[in-house]
Amino acid sequence: MIYFLLQIFIFHKKILALQNQNIFFSFYLQNNFFMNEYIFNTQTADLLLDKFHELKKEIAKVIVGQDEVVNLLLTAIFCEGHCLLVGVPGLAKTLLIHTIAQTLSLNFNRIQFTPDLMPSDILGSETLDKDRNLKFVKGAIFANIILADEINRTPPKTQSALLEAMQEYCVTTGGQTYKLDRPFFVLATQNPIEQEGTYPLPEAQLDRFMFNLTLDYPSYKSEVEIVRNMSVRNSVQINPILSIEEIRLFQAMVKSKDIVVPDNVVEFAVQLVHATRPNTELASPTANQYLDWGAGPRASQYLILAAKCHCLLSGEKEYSPNEADVIAVAKPILRHRIVRNFKAEAEGMTTDKIIDKLITEISAKRKRYSSFAFAQRHGFYRRSTYGI
Repeated sequence: MIYFLLQIFIFHKKILALQNQNIFFSFYLQNNFFMNEYIFNTQTADLLLDKFHELKKEIAKVIVGQDEVVNLLLTAIFCEGHCLLVGVPGLAKTLLIHTIAQTLSLNFNRIQFTPDLMPSDILGSETLDKDRNLKFVKGAIFANIILADEINRTPPKTQSALLEAMQEYCVTTGGQTYKLDRPFFVLATQNPIEQEGTYPLPEAQLDRFMFNLTLDYPSYKSEVEIVRNMSVRNSVQINPILSIEEIRLFQAMVKSKDIVVPDNVVEFAVQLVHATRPNTELASPTANQYLDWGAGPRASQYLILAAKCHCLLSGEKEYSPNEADVIAVAKPILRHRIVRNFKAEAEGMTTDKIIDKLITEISAKRKRYSSFAFAQRHGFYRRSTYGI
């Protein structure tokens, strides 16, 4: 017992002696007794912010513009979530994902989804070796980052092969279960223009994606820079910024219970999700008017997790999320989890417009309720004033 306490004392003395953040971080990785149960500290949070800016600077060597998409992709990676990228051809979706994989020192595999693709082409299959024994040959899914290119061009049977891997981080085939290396991310792309010969992703699989990111056309200045950089792109050297161990540590920090989420932030996230469910007790008028189906509980969980990461990456040295962090990640989390009705489509109400109206309604309702509760607590309210 005395020896153990002495070791703890020496360990903390060494930490206090380390002034440089990078030295501290490498020492922490090598001597972290609490890796399975992460203990939050602001020094590691500040280092995450520094690494985040380094990653963006490195990615900018190849990718021009698309800052919001890059920010959200890195947020999803630090939250260990999957992303669905929707954009017309030629917006560098594949190049962006490949560049991010290079900066993170992760294994990268690209799967081109086609109508004749089979589940065994993704997961792997059993074959006879030279001794006529069955041997499992791993498929393309056994990597850290999977680019599922044009995922909606393959039949549902093949699409569903990703479900277990995305949720359980393992593959079951031939009666055997094989674990996937962590970290593991599926970054899928879709073309929103061509719908002939495609198979829309089922709701069960869409719900597995943390973010649905929309890539827009680049601005005029960005496109001029893209064209100018065409001849020098092949000579750009992408340097790895994070190791696998560092990524795991940052993921553990984001998921840590030590990053306190205030009750009002949790309530705001849950109220926002409940407001998307038409014909329910907490449904908003907008949902009843324009939606056939709302978001499930996984949306509430992702809102809080992404808000925690967003507050760490915002650069404001805030270590606890607020309602603004929830609003910042609401659209990419909700836009593929709500189903519009015919009226919304006829009136040109996009999912983003509906989410904006929901946020406005919930924020106004919470503000009105807060004013009512304050007045009630001090004994000078009138029901007609607050409408509650």
